[in-house]
Amino acid sequence: MTYAGLAFMLISVGAVASLLAWCLVRVLGDKKPRDHFAHVEPVGEDDLEKR
Repeated sequence: MTYAGLAFMLISVGAVASLLAWCLVRVLGDKKPRDHFAHVEPVGEDDLEKR
């Protein structure tokens, strides 16, 4: 393998690994409260027939 091929491989593998790490930190390191994940709208009696 040439030095150019080795450099290209290292840069591309490093970029993909960095992107994976960034995505994992964003998904797993979220600091939002647990009640933020689900939200149910209140339904009035007159809105029941519209559904």
